[in-house]
Amino acid sequence: MLELRSLAIPDVKVIRTDRFSDARGYFSETFQRSAFAEKGILHDFVQDNQSSSDWIGTVRGLHFQRPPFAQAKLIRVLSGAILDIAVDLRRSSPSFGKHISIQLDSEGGEQVFIPKGFAHGFCTLQPKTVILYKVDQVYAPSHDGGVYWADPKLAIEWPVTPSEAHVSPKDQTLPTLSQLGCVFD
Repeated sequence: MLELRSLAIPDVKVIRTDRFSDARGYFSETFQRSAFAEKGILHDFVQDNQSSSDWIGTVRGLHFQRPPFAQAKLIRVLSGAILDIAVDLRRSSPSFGKHISIQLDSEGGEQVFIPKGFAHGFCTLQPKTVILYKVDQVYAPSHDGGVYWADPKLAIEWPVTPSEAHVSPKDQTLPTLSQLGCVFD
């Protein structure tokens, strides 16, 4: 069975699927197109991405792709744990500039659906964390964008400070929200 619940920004959804456990471990059907469609997630996921982060405090993001290559994402943790963040970049949205944060881990098995129009990022809470996410548009380097993860105006309560975080040089130089300009109407 597929359970869906909205977060503080209602377009972002937490998804839980059944797990069937026995002495060997568990089995879970994490994605079935028709079950997701019945719950209103009608996206055609065309690419799977996987990332591995060795250290606690690794920050990836806040990333997005500009139209026409904007991506909806379905995120889950295969091992470890993260604080997952989605920032609303839709200028016409009442929640523009606001964010949601949710802890995801491999034990809980929850997934998060983030629609187009959001910047996405996460911080690892355990070493050797592996994330898998589906996207409904292929990666287009020429349409790659982002927002500085530690932008104080976003008021995200990250579990690490900028001096403690393991962040790529690219992510260190992303613009703040006020520097970004309009990406999504």
